[in-house]
Amino acid sequence: VSPVGAGSCLETLEEGKPLIVVTNEKLMNNHQLELAKQLHRDGHVLCCNCSTLVETLQSMDLSTLKPFPPGQPEKFALFLDEVVGFQ
Repeated sequence: VSPVGAGSCLETLEEGKPLIVVTNEKLMNNHQLELAKQLHRDGHVLCCNCSTLVETLQSMDLSTLKPFPPGQPEKFALFLDEVVGFQ
């Protein structure tokens, strides 16, 4: 169970751990909510808010979660090389 910080989410998912993210609805311009919704749509996390956390814990089925694909930093490095003109 974690707040929806990008670092916390990605580190947990990259370790192959199941994750329930708890959104903070009081944040202005809530980018965390966008991240939580996308990870949930992709099937990688369960998502709730503080008022639905207990219900989520009671009804969760972690077997429905999909593994998070591993990062591919080499592709990003190649992309940057092309953009900057190193290739």
